[in-house]
Amino acid sequence: GLSELRARRDELSGRIRAEEAERDRLQARIATLSRRLSDTSENLAGLRSTRAHIDRTIAEMDIASGQILDNSQTLLDVLKKEMGDLGKAIDP
Repeated sequence: GLSELRARRDELSGRIRAEEAERDRLQARIATLSRRLSDTSENLAGLRSTRAHIDRTIAEMDIASGQILDNSQTLLDVLKKEMGDLGKAIDP
């Protein structure tokens, strides 16, 4: 009976060492993945910030383009009117 208990104890000790080694490997993997997750989150935040800046720039450029078109149309209308007025002045 005593030798059987010692054999069982040795078996359990081996299983405990194996489980502890597996736990250590998993903890190391978790630490590595945590660092990668943190780095990825930082990169993602930077990319989102850059995209938001580009979105604002595009919106500002769209507004400016619209204003340029409006001003160009106003200028064209004024020039057409002045050309018409000039034509009337030349041919009374």
